[in-house]
Amino acid sequence: MRNTEPTSADRAYTTVKELIVSGELPGGELISEGQIAARTGTSRTPVREAFLRLAAEGWMRLYPKRGALIVPIAPDEAAHIVDARRLVETGSLAAFADDAATRSAVADLMRASLDRQRALADDGDAHRFAAEDADFHTLVVTHGANPLLSTFYSGLRDRQRRMTSNSVARNPEAWASIVGDHTRLTALVEQGDVAGFEVALSRHMAATHSLPHSRGLS
Repeated sequence: MRNTEPTSADRAYTTVKELIVSGELPGGELISEGQIAARTGTSRTPVREAFLRLAAEGWMRLYPKRGALIVPIAPDEAAHIVDARRLVETGSLAAFADDAATRSAVADLMRASLDRQRALADDGDAHRFAAEDADFHTLVVTHGANPLLSTFYSGLRDRQRRMTSNSVARNPEAWASIVGDHTRLTALVEQGDVAGFEVALSRHMAATHSLPHSRGLS
């Protein structure tokens, strides 16, 4: 039987990636294999394997004998992620916009998420808030019932979480603004207003991540 237990390299990879996604290791910071080995209680070899994997995925840049630089979120990367999310989320809503029962069910799930977001905002838990934010937006995509789009969107999740963690850490007023925007998006989903949802979503993401509003949307 194949051993499915995570290896030391797997654990080091998961630990470092979560530190990056949560913002605990910010972009521009230089870390060493020794630091992570001490933190995870492993030798440097599995940490080196984890660093190579993270570098291949674009999360860090390796400098021999110096360490690994956490790659900051580039403005063009943020804009591309936002554009991709807008297209996928809007297209997913369009897929069930004519189904009142599905719209109502999704809106109920979104309102439950909103309750959790408010509680996390009150607690000041940025890491879990960012995860709940990602789950909130995923609800629309999941109910679009297109497995290819769902798989593509799930690949954006960690980068989405990282962007939101950075935004709420940078701007304390972002918490209330995000929840307010999510409340409006929930109403638009329940109404099946695809055009209104696309405009509101674009404005929401641009404001949250300090990006220009998408061209062609007003």
